Amino acid sequence: MGDGDAGDPDRDAFDRAAAELLIVPPSGFTRARNERAAAESGDLGRRIRALRKPTVAAWAVNLLSHDHAFRDALELSGALREAQEDFDAIELARLGHRRRALVSALAGRAAVLVEQAGVALAAGARDEVERTVNAAIVDPAAGAVVAAGRLVRPLDPGALTPDDLMELVAGSLPGAPDDVVAARDDLAERRARREAGRRRREAEKAAAEARRVLGRREAEISSARERADRLHERAEELRRDLARVADEAETAAAAVAALERGVGEARDAVSAAERRVRADDAPDQ
Repeated sequence: MGDGDAGDPDRDAFDRAAAELLIVPPSGFTRARNERAAAESGDLGRRIRALRKPTVAAWAVNLLSHDHAFRDALELSGALREAQEDFDAIELARLGHRRRALVSALAGRAAVLVEQAGVALAAGARDEVERTVNAAIVDPAAGAVVAAGRLVRPLDPGALTPDDLMELVAGSLPGAPDDVVAARDDLAERRARREAGRRRREAEKAAAEARRVLGRREAEISSARERADRLHERAEELRRDLARVADEAETAAAAVAALERGVGEARDAVSAAERRVRADDAPDQ
């Protein structure tokens, strides 16, 4: 059972002994515990001898707590709490998916570790490992307990009060690990960085949209300019055609005038000839 007496001079020594013994395979635990107890004197030796044998699931989690992969779970824990405090639903959904994948992967890693020690992790024990790892990710106090590597029973996510935890961990009840404390201490700084990042992404998005609008406007201007140039060229062609037609019309008008004069002259000649004919036909008086 956990011991919260911070004034106990043997507390740290017992915690170290418990952490070392609780990763011994279950088949060798009792002998290793008794040998260690015999090597110590006084109250420390008695407390070591009273150390309970861990369940297979708790032992598997203790092994896992020494594995580098477990640090990913603690880092994700801080990110989850930050998203929860910021009410970031999108980030929570993304992290929730990552959490489920990580819990499954860590349970698989624990199964490998116990198999390497010659023990098979039954389905029920694996479920307990998954629940314990999940609790460690979601709750910082549970994460600190798991990181200490001194579990004698797996964690129940529904019972994570200090009194509950002290029944599940050997030795003192650990506080939050340094990385969790640091995550809490610099939460405001991370929020500020994230807010600055959000504003930068929004500005970049706005700039990209402005560039797209500018591109469309420039394309429209280029197209309009090309059309205007074509119309100017057509207008110039039409002006040249109009001038040519006007010249041709003036020439035709002059030709018509000349023909009209010729017609008048021909009419006058006809009239004169008719008068002469009539004069020739008139009887002499």
